[in-house]
Amino acid sequence: MKNTKILTEELSLYYGEKQALNNISMQIPEKQVTAFIGPSGCGKSTYLRVINRMNDLIGNVRITGKVLVDGIDIYEKDIDVVNLRKHIGMVFQKSNLFPKTIYENIIYAPTINGIKDKSKLNEIVETTLKQAAIWNEVKDRLHESALSLSGGQQQRLCIARALAVQPEIVLMDEPASALDPISTGKIEELIHELKQNYTIVIVTHNMQQAARVSDRTAFFYLGELIEYDSTTKIFTNPSKKQTEDYITGRFG
Repeated sequence: MKNTKILTEELSLYYGEKQALNNISMQIPEKQVTAFIGPSGCGKSTYLRVINRMNDLIGNVRITGKVLVDGIDIYEKDIDVVNLRKHIGMVFQKSNLFPKTIYENIIYAPTINGIKDKSKLNEIVETTLKQAAIWNEVKDRLHESALSLSGGQQQRLCIARALAVQPEIVLMDEPASALDPISTGKIEELIHELKQNYTIVIVTHNMQQAARVSDRTAFFYLGELIEYDSTTKIFTNPSKKQTEDYITGRFG
């Protein structure tokens, strides 16, 4: 596949003795939205966390196979994981904002990365809040607590915060699962806008959402990648019966 951003080859992952991912090979293209679907516990989020080495934070994890980002194996010994995570932002299911102001949430990572210039920080705040389609709602409240925002606003602020270090890849783990339909719609519009500049990988349990927002869809089941293709093909003419049974609601 041309313009491959993320490539895994024969990737398997074990939590102790339990195998959570089984021999997964896939190519994720840049500046597209790739959705992972499948029932709970099938490996979607585990695979997502492989891409920015979040599983390193869990004891007793073992990985075999290769994970390449821009052709570089991110599990090589000399990889700087902190630097890796600057290039690969993460948005979680529940907003995990700091109990600080909106402004302080955005500048937290850029400041840690050495940016001290106030005008530069102001610019980052405005740019990322605009990218996350929330600037107009919060521009007069930047020094109020981020926790005073609504759930949907908090999640868009989390996306803005992920963008503040200028990543190339944004991983989203069920970013709209806790939100009402209107907030979900705003997140989906935002994902559509962001793919012009970012490679986006989203885990979702909502198949309609995957169909709406993604260019490609991967169906996982019991730690295996069952099928991976264009979203249109997966939802209208899947190759595997398991995929068809899942998307038509026969199981899962």
